[in-house]
Amino acid sequence: MEREALDSVSPLRGSSPEKAVHSTRSKPTFFDAALHRPSQIFDTFVDTVSTFCSQGQGYGMVGSGKSLAVFTSGGDSQGMNAAVRAVVRMGIYVGFKVYAIHEGYQGMVDGGDHIKELSWKDVSGIIQLGGTVIGSARCKDFRQREGRLMAAKNLVKKGISNLVVIGGDGSLTGANLFRKEWSDLLEELLQRGEVDKQEAWACKHLAIVGMVGSIDNDFCGTDMTIGTDTALHRIIEAVDAISTTAQSHQRSFVLEVMGRHCGYLALVASLACGADWLFIPEAPPKDGWEDKLCKKLSQTREMGKRLNIIIVAEGAIDRHGKAITVNQIKELIIDRLDFDTRVTVLGHVQRGGNPSAFDRILGCRMGAEAVLALTETTEDSPACVVSLAGNSAVRVPLMECVEKTQAVGRALQDKSFEKAVELRGRSFTNNLRTYRTLSRLKPPDNHCSADGKSCSKNFNLAILNVGAPAAGMNAAVRSFVRSSLVDGYRVYGIYDGFEGLLEDRLNHFGWMSVSDWVREGGSKLGTNRTTPKDLSLEEIAKKFKQHEIHGLAVVGGFEAFMSVKLLMESRNKFPEFCIPMVIIPATVSNNVPGTDFSLGCDTALNAITETCDKIKQSASGSKRRVFVVETMGGYCGYLATMGGLACGADAAYIFEEPFGIDVLEGDVRHLCGKIKDDIQRGIILRNENANPNFTTDFIYQLFSEEGRGLFTVRKNVLGHMQQGGSPSVFDRNLGTKLGNKAAHFLVDMIEENTKLNPGKVHVETPESACLLGLNKRVVGFSPIASLIPNIDFKHRIPKGQWWMKMRPLLRILAKHTSTYIGESGGEMVTSDEATDI
Repeated sequence: MEREALDSVSPLRGSSPEKAVHSTRSKPTFFDAALHRPSQIFDTFVDTVSTFCSQGQGYGMVGSGKSLAVFTSGGDSQGMNAAVRAVVRMGIYVGFKVYAIHEGYQGMVDGGDHIKELSWKDVSGIIQLGGTVIGSARCKDFRQREGRLMAAKNLVKKGISNLVVIGGDGSLTGANLFRKEWSDLLEELLQRGEVDKQEAWACKHLAIVGMVGSIDNDFCGTDMTIGTDTALHRIIEAVDAISTTAQSHQRSFVLEVMGRHCGYLALVASLACGADWLFIPEAPPKDGWEDKLCKKLSQTREMGKRLNIIIVAEGAIDRHGKAITVNQIKELIIDRLDFDTRVTVLGHVQRGGNPSAFDRILGCRMGAEAVLALTETTEDSPACVVSLAGNSAVRVPLMECVEKTQAVGRALQDKSFEKAVELRGRSFTNNLRTYRTLSRLKPPDNHCSADGKSCSKNFNLAILNVGAPAAGMNAAVRSFVRSSLVDGYRVYGIYDGFEGLLEDRLNHFGWMSVSDWVREGGSKLGTNRTTPKDLSLEEIAKKFKQHEIHGLAVVGGFEAFMSVKLLMESRNKFPEFCIPMVIIPATVSNNVPGTDFSLGCDTALNAITETCDKIKQSASGSKRRVFVVETMGGYCGYLATMGGLACGADAAYIFEEPFGIDVLEGDVRHLCGKIKDDIQRGIILRNENANPNFTTDFIYQLFSEEGRGLFTVRKNVLGHMQQGGSPSVFDRNLGTKLGNKAAHFLVDMIEENTKLNPGKVHVETPESACLLGLNKRVVGFSPIASLIPNIDFKHRIPKGQWWMKMRPLLRILAKHTSTYIGESGGEMVTSDEATDI
C-alpha cells in the first residue's frame, strides 16, 4: 500500500496521523528502457496499403459483406460524437456497411427511420460537438422481451449482426442480455414468420462491443470513461472562477458536483483545485465531522487563507447512510463560524460544452479499437468493453466489469466503505490517499513545523525547475513539498533553476508556502534553459555541500533530463552528486524519454484544439477554405499529431515521419476531392520543425496555388499561447501524483541508504538517478542510464514514441489510405488488470 497520511481534522480521516505516516508503501516500479519501447513495432513497419475504397470494401480485412450499427444510450457525455465518428469511419474502412441507431434502444425497438445507414461525410464536423448527434433515450420497452424481439427483427431486416454500444453499465448490461437471448429471439421471429431463414442465417450470431460513455467515471474496468475529463474541465473552470470572487470577499463556497453513486468527479476536482474538504459516498466522514470541519476552516482563516472551497458529490452521505447536502454544510458554517458562505450547484453544466482534447482522442481510439474487436470476434467470444488502462487501450470482458461495478453499489448499501474504495480500483484509491495527505491543515507536529524549518529527519530535499515553463509544474512542486514535510524532511525551493542555486536564491518551504499553487500556470519557482553544462559543476557541488542537499527533484523537459544526466555522470569527480535524484517530466513538447506524457502537454493540446475549433468556425461563412496551422514541439511531433486527431485534421506533418513533395501533392488532391464532395473546410497541422524546406509558408503557398479556383488557404502560427493559460485537470492531477511519488522515492532512497551509514547519504546505483513517468499502464521510474541508448540527442527526442501508432488512425479518419494496428493486440485483460495502475 502507498503511504496514507491524514490530518487530525481531515475530512476523510481513517486512522491516526502517526499510524498513517508510518504505514508501509510498495517499492517503486523500475523500468528498463531497453525492454519498454512503446513504438518499437514501427521501427520496421512500412505502410504498404496502396488502395482504399469507401464503397464498403475495406483493404484486406474481414468486414466486407457485414453490417454494424452504433448507438448511444443512457446519459449523454462529451466525446460520444468522436467515438461515433471513429466507429463509422473505421467501420467503412474495414468493409462494414455502417448504420447509426438514433435515440438509443428506443430507436432500435421503433426501427424505421431510426436506423439509418451512414456515409463517410455524414459524420463530418461532429468531433468538436458535445452531447450525441444520434440521440439517446431511456427505453422501458427494451426491458421487456417483446421490446427486445422487435429490436431483433429491426436489426435482422437490415442485416445487422454487429453492435457497438456507447453508454453506462445499464446500457451495457442490456446489450449483453440481448446477445444472450439472440438465438431464442431469432427462433421466435422465424416461427412467427417475421423473418425468413436466409435473413436469420445471415445474422445467426450477434457480436457486441461496448464503450463506456459516462461523466461520472463510475464503471469498473477502465481508468477513464468518455466524458469524464470534459466534466472535470467544467468543474474546474467553475471553481477557478469562483475562487477569484471568494478571495476578494473572504468567502467560503460549497460546490455540489455530479456523482450520485461515485465520488470520482468530486475527488479529482478536489485534487485539482486544492479543496479544503471533500464529501464523497465511498468515504463518508466519521461522526463529529461537523466540529472538525469548522475547526479546520477557522484555523485556515487564522493562517491567512482568504477563501475556502468545499466540494460535495451529490450522493454524499455520512457513516449511517444519511445524506449530506450543500445547504446543510452552508448552514453549519454560517451558524458556527459566521463566515460568508455561498452554495453553487453545477448540475448539467458538467455535461455540456465542447469535449476536451482528451475525450476526443479517447473517443477516436476507443471507436477504432471497438471496430477492430468486432472484426476479430467469434461466436464463442464474450462481449467485451474497450477500456483505458493507463495509456493503453485494452479489451475487458463486459460482464466482469458490470458485476464489479454493481458490487460497488452493494458495498455502499452495506456501508462497507473501505470495500467500495477498493473495488473502484487502484487509481481511485491512490487519488484518495494523495488527497488525504495534501489536504491536511499542516504536517504532523512531531514530524515537521508548519514553516518547514524544523523537521524530525535531519535531511534536506531540494526541488527546482529547468527548461521552458509548462502547466502542471506548480502542482508538482506543491505536492512534492507537502509530501516531503509529512515525512519529516525539510524542502528547499530553488528559484530560477541552477542559476538561482549558484546565487543562493533558495528558501525552506513551509506548508502554506505552496497553498494555492495547484491552479497556477507557468512556473512559480521560475525557470530557464540553463543546465549545469552551461555553468560550473564545481560551484554547483559546493552549493550542494553548503546547503546540505541530500535529495534532488528536477521538474522540466529535455534540459532537466540533460541536467540530471550530467550530475549523475559527474559523481566520480564530485561526491556531492552521490544523492538520489529524480526528474518530473514537464514540457509542452512531450519529448522527454521514459514517459508517455509530460506535464503541460495536455494543456497545450487543449489550447491547440480550442483554437482549431475557432479557426474552423471562422470559415462557416466562407465556403471552401483550408487552414495550415503550425504547432510547437521542437522536433517532436506529438502536439501536431494528437492535436490533428483531436480536431479532425486532414494531415499532420512531423519530423519523425519524413515527407516529400509527393506527399504534399497527394494531400492537395485529397483536399480537392473532399471539397468537391461538398465538405467545405480542411485543416492541416505542421510541427514547427517538421522539415527545413517544406515550411509553413511553403505549404501555404503550394496549397494556395494548387487549390486555386477550388479553395482558398489561410495560415496560423499558434506560438507561445500553447504554453500559457490555466493548467488542465489532467496536468494538475498528473503533477500532483508525480510530485507525491517523487517525494516518496527520495525519502525511501535516503532511508534505505542511511540504514547502513546513519546520517550520511551516498548512492551511486543506476536506480538512484531516475525519471518518473507513465509507461503504458504503470507509473514508475526509469534509470537515466537505461534511457540513454534510446535517445536522439541531436533532435532531442526519444527514438521510439508511443503516439506514432496513432498516425495511421489520424489518416484513416481523414479518409486517407493507411494501415492501422490495433492497440490491444486482440487480447483481453481482466477488469483488475485494467485498473491496476
